[in-house]
Amino acid sequence: MAQGLVARFVSLFDGDAGVRRVADDPVLSAELLLLFRMILADGAVTDGEMAAFRRICTDAFGIPPASVDSVIEYLNETGYETTGAQALAVFRGLDEERRRLLAKHMAEIAKADSALAATEVKLLRRTLEVLDLGAPKAV
Repeated sequence: MAQGLVARFVSLFDGDAGVRRVADDPVLSAELLLLFRMILADGAVTDGEMAAFRRICTDAFGIPPASVDSVIEYLNETGYETTGAQALAVFRGLDEERRRLLAKHMAEIAKADSALAATEVKLLRRTLEVLDLGAPKAV
């Protein structure tokens, strides 16, 4: 069973340029994991949140739309190894504009379903604290 999982992972990694781009960039991987955690923060995955995630992947990071499902699968297969705190730690040393971009993307995801849950606010607030940021610039 483990060999099948490894073979599937290798095939996924080798076969898709979008997945390779994410796998080769720890900052991008960390951001996408944090965005996915924001999607899950309220306990429900909505079409609006997924549409926002897909748009951010394509517009902000240049991931081809055809690769987004494979990127999600890659994050699902590898993301369990990374906690939210570990993903945020990747951003601490980056310039303020890059940290603000993460906060902006998280806010976009949180607002995508037109209902801002307390758990989403808490996650965003904690992210801003850890990254030593005030409120994100207007979305």
